[in-house]
Amino acid sequence: MKIALLALLGAILGALGGAAIGIIIGIAWVEIFKTDGSEAMLVFFVFMPCGAIAGAAFGGIAFGVMAARDMEIPISREHIGRRDR
Repeated sequence: MKIALLALLGAILGALGGAAIGIIIGIAWVEIFKTDGSEAMLVFFVFMPCGAIAGAAFGGIAFGVMAARDMEIPISREHIGRRDR
């Protein structure tokens, strides 16, 4: 259950981050290639969803792998003996 929740969290955070990066790339594209009007809107509506989809996929996979590896790594605890009173 922990793996699924972390993967979902990664997908949500990845989608937000990917959308933000897509917006930045879209703004850079508009400024570099001097697009105007409906062309700029088309660039925005292409880069933002593509960034969100890529970010969600990468974030979900990355967080899922991290959570799955956490289950495989054994954590040993030191046994603390009783003190003599």
